[in-house]
Order: sequence, then structure tokens, then C-alpha cells
Amino acid sequence: MQHDLIAQARTWLAEDPDPETRDELGALIEAGDTGELAARFAGTLQFGTAGLRGELGAGPMRMNRSVVIRAAAGLAAYLKAQGQAGGLVVIGYDARYKSQDFARDTAAVMTGAGLRAAVLLRPLPTPVLAYAIRHLGAVAGVEVTASHNPPRDNGYKVYLGDGSQIVPPADGQIAAAIAAVGPLADVVRPEDGWETLGDEVLAAYLARTDAVLAPGSPRTSRTVYTAMHGVGTSVLTAAFERAGFPAPVLVAEQAEPDPAFPTVAFPNPEEPGAMDLAFATARRAAPDLIIANDPDADRCAVAVPDAATEGGWRMLRGDEVGALLAAHLVERGVSGVFAESIVSSSLLGRIAERAGLGYEETLTGFKWIARVDGLRYGYEEALGYCVDPEGVRDKDGITAALAVAELASVLKEQGRTLLDLLDDLALAHGLHATDQLSVRVEDLTVIADAMARLREQPPTALAGLAVTSAEDLSQGTDKLPPTDGLRYQLEGARVIVRPSGTEPKLKCYLEVVVPVADAAGLPAARARGAELLAGIKRDLAAAAGI
Repeated sequence: MQHDLIAQARTWLAEDPDPETRDELGALIEAGDTGELAARFAGTLQFGTAGLRGELGAGPMRMNRSVVIRAAAGLAAYLKAQGQAGGLVVIGYDARYKSQDFARDTAAVMTGAGLRAAVLLRPLPTPVLAYAIRHLGAVAGVEVTASHNPPRDNGYKVYLGDGSQIVPPADGQIAAAIAAVGPLADVVRPEDGWETLGDEVLAAYLARTDAVLAPGSPRTSRTVYTAMHGVGTSVLTAAFERAGFPAPVLVAEQAEPDPAFPTVAFPNPEEPGAMDLAFATARRAAPDLIIANDPDADRCAVAVPDAATEGGWRMLRGDEVGALLAAHLVERGVSGVFAESIVSSSLLGRIAERAGLGYEETLTGFKWIARVDGLRYGYEEALGYCVDPEGVRDKDGITAALAVAELASVLKEQGRTLLDLLDDLALAHGLHATDQLSVRVEDLTVIADAMARLREQPPTALAGLAVTSAEDLSQGTDKLPPTDGLRYQLEGARVIVRPSGTEPKLKCYLEVVVPVADAAGLPAARARGAELLAGIKRDLAAAAGI
């Protein structure tokens, strides 16, 4: 067994084109570190609907140039099998370790396979790549990013020519094509032959951001902005300047791209502590709101002044921002369909119904939301918002930031705030309070065991609320394809449990709806909502054994 493992590692080493990972793997072989080698060679990173994502390092279970070259070769083979030979593939990348190398390798493989390749000019937000696919008439796009994962991770996200992320059966067909790739020496990789795009694509994207805002709308809100050490600063500030908003005050320590993400444990605005520097900057600058992007700027977080919160600033939940943007679009008189994933708040459906608009629920991920017929607005509770589906068929943290800043400006002219509008929505539709129980694990069997336990012994009540229905989403429903998840309806509440598709996490999404008679009843309704959420979280953790 040990001999086979060493032999397997030596075979991989002989093909590896990257001096760094060659040195790393050679040292492991030399040291006879069979434990680490076994982890690296336990299988291969699986290509799925999120593409590839994993820790950087040598071996088939890590993100590296060998794995990326195989992925690109498989994607090229798939595109040619679909009759797309000679088509254009656009490639974007973020500022993480190895991202530019992976983008260059992808361009070389596409060129060698007879496709045309074009690489964005520098590290740019993911939505710029999603826009470029349709703008340039490409047959596919690749974004090298691990979004808000830890610093040692990277990833590989694939879009097809409609500008949306891949869904089944394309993901399985691409995975099969990757598995069929032979020796790396047989993958043709020329030194040049692809195009490096200039500023014109970014300029076209920025021009398109005008579509998000109402002509002549107020643009007065003052913002503190953080890019979370990612690629958002230059594009967001350009978009705000173009729209006529005051220049955002930057969180200086996090404004420039840095793959080490030195000021945060996890570069995700939702993680504890990630917004501390933004809050500190806001206390000095006294803006109307804080806006944060994640490192590839496809997500948008919002915080607002709140005297009742310690430190004076409160992060809005993704569901709150999702409802605020929906209300803003309704007020502007838009038509079309509002859509969200099943883990997001049911409030969006109530807003759409009252406005006479279409409404759809999808599986988790913008790969599904973006495909809704007639989509006008889509959002997901994990800080993802699509406010211009004709421009970008994916979540877009830049245009979402513009829309939030516009809404804050409209309210400011009325002497009101985003919190006032949230109160209005609670009075109109009931207080929709959401929370999440999220457990990060080292051992993935913890997640499998928890799901199995809940399937075998589903809870009958949570926080004293009876469970009125329990659905195993792996069976699919009349409206949803199968997915690994569980959905519980309770009296006045809803719970969904699922493994994360991009991180080693078990995620449980909780919502309670508390009726509110009048404004005087809001504090009691909020207290009741918080009490129920805490109880559901406690009882669900016990039921799942986590």
C-alpha cells in the first residue's frame, strides 16, 4: 500500500508543470510522509455545479496547475463535443495565490484545443467576467476564484454561453470529459495565441451599471466601503463616481488586493470580526451606510447606523437586504419575476404577491436563480443579489451596492432610513426573522452523520412549535430537482438543513414569522422572533447531534 502511494505520487510529480508544487511533493516523498500523501491522493477534486474549489497544494485532491490543466482540457473537449469548436472562451481571475497562473493555463489549453481564448486584463470582480461572456458572444467563461474561502483555497467556476453558471447535466458531462483526459504531456499548451482583453470590456460593464439606477434618482448617501482585501475597490469606486454618488470612504487596511487576507480570519463579511475595521472607520467618518464586498465582489454586505446596537452599527442580514431591494424595485414600478433560493426568506414571495409580480423558488445557488424565466430580480440570503439580470446573470456585488446606495438616498430625502423601511415591511407582511446554524467541520463524516440522523429521526417539534411537514429534498419535489437537503414546516416557522456546496459546513436556515398589529408591537415581535430562533437553533442542534 505504501509502495503504491509513493509510486502514485512519483507519477504525479513527473507530470507537474509547477516548480513550487513539484518541490512540495518531492519533499513529502523524500520524507516518506504517507499520512499527508494519502490525503493528497485519496481521490480527485470533484468537479460539480460549483466547478472546482479546494486548498492549494500538490496532488489530485488539491488545487494546482495540473488539476487546472486537466479541468480546462475537459471543458474544451466538452465544448467541442457540443459543436462549439472555434468558439470564444473568456477567462477572468481574482487576486488569490496562483489565480493568474491558472487563468493563463486555461487560455493555453483552450488555444491548443482550437478554441479562441481571451483573458481579462487584470484581477477583476467575478460579475465583470459574467457580463463579458454575453457581451463578447462567448461560448463559455471561466472565473478563477475561491470567493470568500480561506486564503489557502482557490477555485474554478465555469459558465456557459448564456452567462449563467453550469447546472446538471453539463456539470456531469464536463466532469466525465475531465476524467477522460490522458497524460498532461498530451494536452497541447502553446506559449501564446490567446487575446488579453483591454479596458473596453470593463468600460462596457461600467456603462451597463447605469441600468440599475432610475434616471434622476437622488445620489446623496455617503458610504464607507471595504473590498475585504479583494478586487472590488477600483470597480466599485468607478461605478459610484460614474453614477454621481459621493466617493466612498475606503477601509484603508482592506482596500488593496492581498491574497493573505491579513486582517480577517475568513474574508467573508458574514464571519465574526470581518467587519470590525469597517465599523471602526464608520465611527470616524459617520456615513449613512457601510457597504462590503467579498474578495471577488459578487456578494454585497450592508451595515447601518443603529443606536440600539453595541458599537452603533448593525449588519443587515442578507434576507433583510434582499427584501429592501425588492421593495425598492416595486416602488420603482418594475415588472417581471422575483426569484430566490429555498433557503432565503419567504418575505420576498409576499412582497411579489402584493405587487402583482411573478415569484419563483429555486434550489440554492445563482446557477438556478439566473435561469428563472422572465427574471427581473433574484437574491440569496448569503449576500447575493442580481438586480440587472439582462446585464449579469449571476450575483453582482457592484450593481447591488449601487442599488442599495440609491435606496438609502431616496429614504434620506424623506428623512427616513433603511431600518424604517424594514419596519414598514414587518407591518405590511409580518415580522420575518431569520438566522442560521452553521457548523464548520474538519471531518466531513460529521455532516453525513447529522443528515442521516435527521432522516432517521426527524424532529416532531422545535422551540415548542409542532413540525407540520418534513420533506427529504433528495427525493425532489413537484417544483424542485433532487438535492441533498431537508425541509421542515412548523407552525409559523420553517427550517432547511443542507451541506454547503462550497465549504466543509453543515448549514441550517431558520425563519420565523411573527404577526405585528401596529408599530407599537414591533419590539415585542422582534423579541419573540429572537426567542423562537434561539429555541429552534438549540433543539435542531440536539436533534442533529451537532
